[in-house]
Amino acid sequence: MSKQRKPAPKPAPAKTAAPSAVSVPLFPEAPDFFRNTLLQSGLIFAFSFLLYANTLTHGFVLDDSIVINANMFTEKGLDGIPGILSKDTFFGYFKVEGKETLVSGGRYRPLTLVMFAALFQFFGANSFVFHLLTVLLFAATCVVLYRTLLLLFRPSLGDSPASMLAWLAAVLFAAHPIHTEVVANIKGCDEIATLLGSLGALYFTLKAFDTQKVKWGVAAGVSFFLACLSKENAATFLLVIPLALWFFRPSGSRTGGDTGSRILKASLPVLVAFVVFFILRGAILHWRFGGAPMELMNNPFLKIEGNQWVKFAPAEKLATVFYTLGKYVLLLFLPHPLTHDYYPNQIGLKTFGNPVVLLSFLAYGLMAWYALRGIQRRDPVRFGMLFYLLTFSIVSNLVFPVGTAMGERFAFMPSVGFCIVAAALLLRISGGKNLQTILVVFGGVVLLFSLKTLTRNPAWESNEKLFFTDVETSANSAKIHNACGGVLFDKAAKETSAEKQKEYAREGLKHLNKAVEIHPNYKDAYISRGGCNYLLGNFDDAIADYRQAVRLAEDDTKPKTGLAIALRDGGKFYGEKKGDLATAFKYLTESWKYNPTDAETARLFGVANGVQGKHADAINWFTKAVELSPGNARFLFDLGTAYYASGDPVKGEEYRRKALEINPDIVKELGGNRGQ
Repeated sequence: MSKQRKPAPKPAPAKTAAPSAVSVPLFPEAPDFFRNTLLQSGLIFAFSFLLYANTLTHGFVLDDSIVINANMFTEKGLDGIPGILSKDTFFGYFKVEGKETLVSGGRYRPLTLVMFAALFQFFGANSFVFHLLTVLLFAATCVVLYRTLLLLFRPSLGDSPASMLAWLAAVLFAAHPIHTEVVANIKGCDEIATLLGSLGALYFTLKAFDTQKVKWGVAAGVSFFLACLSKENAATFLLVIPLALWFFRPSGSRTGGDTGSRILKASLPVLVAFVVFFILRGAILHWRFGGAPMELMNNPFLKIEGNQWVKFAPAEKLATVFYTLGKYVLLLFLPHPLTHDYYPNQIGLKTFGNPVVLLSFLAYGLMAWYALRGIQRRDPVRFGMLFYLLTFSIVSNLVFPVGTAMGERFAFMPSVGFCIVAAALLLRISGGKNLQTILVVFGGVVLLFSLKTLTRNPAWESNEKLFFTDVETSANSAKIHNACGGVLFDKAAKETSAEKQKEYAREGLKHLNKAVEIHPNYKDAYISRGGCNYLLGNFDDAIADYRQAVRLAEDDTKPKTGLAIALRDGGKFYGEKKGDLATAFKYLTESWKYNPTDAETARLFGVANGVQGKHADAINWFTKAVELSPGNARFLFDLGTAYYASGDPVKGEEYRRKALEINPDIVKELGGNRGQ
């Protein structure tokens, strides 16, 4: 075993005992360059910032609208802060009581929304400023990680190995491409602020433990409270912090009361902060904490049996969860390909007959066994594994439902543990004796990770670019196919060229058909598909899609509006193009039921009645059209024509004259002197 250097004396009331075993061989003498804490802090900050500098010109993407530019509280600026603090995080987006509870357990994460509201107050919807905040927070988090690990490891490992271990872990964390979802997407500020506050709580707790000064304990409590206000997964640090003290701050016997009491005392401010947050959250969210909804887009652990959705069997859910946990490990080692979308059925139902599930289950079991078996040793590898397991537990779907099977953002906090393990193993394998070898191997990995990060970032430039980039990877996700189809439908609806419009609509149908194939009850996909069919003139298909959407969400007005328009224009098509007045009347009658204030539907009823010689009915419908839209020359002219046809030329001329006063070219536009 290598000889240890004694740590520099510290003004602590109790001396730190020498470790009985050191699992990371001591590096003889790290160059001053790596031991210059201030210099390395500056370099890590600059490196982290530059890796994401190419996101600063991006727009608002994906869930950014939920917390920024479509959130009624954020858009009010500072005036919206009371609403942010007193409501569920999603209330400002949905704006209707109850809808924010679609996500299991509710969400109370006001801190980042308060920051966004402040930025909105002074800069408006300027996405550059919001991206700048996100990147700066990430860079600061990387520096705090470095400084916290340095403080954590130095007393038990010595200055040189602690300096190298903290530096290697922090740089690897900064470069890791799996973090692109968090940093490139402004909404990811909640993940960043949570880790930043949690690391700050650990740092201040270590200071409190080492110095026995109350001010550091207070700082730890405040930092942790802010972390909890950012996102609930900060709660895992209630275990991480005392575990860190147990590993790297022994005093007296491992089993004696002295160690346990000091750890408890140092951790108490963090526990108090969490209790305050827990009570505050419960009061505001009315003590909602769980319960997975029976809707596939918010609960991936559902399957169809007997034409209805049922929950996965417990073994099926467990197998599926461990499949995703295995994918997280693979992405931490090999972050390719990356995607923002793991919604159903990108990861479908798995069983324990799947080899990946079995390997993942075995790997996590061995990881837990190895870490717990050596918990008495001061081993950064074991600590990193426990850090990873603890912080992943709350987002793994094993403890609480998180609304999706998997998300790369969920690996942000746990990846700290991975980086600690990777850095410690690199030092251990090298024997801590060849700095050049360590730096060459590490530099190669960081270079590859950095290139992947830099090339992945541009995908987050806009929704359209992100969706059409990631659909290649998430080919079995209903959500991303619906998103691609929705983008194409929106482009088609705005397109002035009829040929280009149909091209967009046809491409949109391909994605929306896939979305419905994957998720047969996907309301949003039916709405967009109905829109594409409408633009293509496939009125029967459009009507069928909108009807299905209405059946799936009777309280939603959007599909009813689309259905009314499709029925109206379908009725017009059958009446004018097919000469099928029976179908035309059927469609128009149903359209009027959904929208009895649509002037065009009333006009079409007038035309249909007029064609059949029902002049009184025609006059009644044309009169309704004029009442609903008094300034429409077409409606006035048609009413005049109906009066002419009924044998009342005086009334007919009166209304035609009114139409000509509004639009002198109305006769030419309608193709001649109609009705005479």
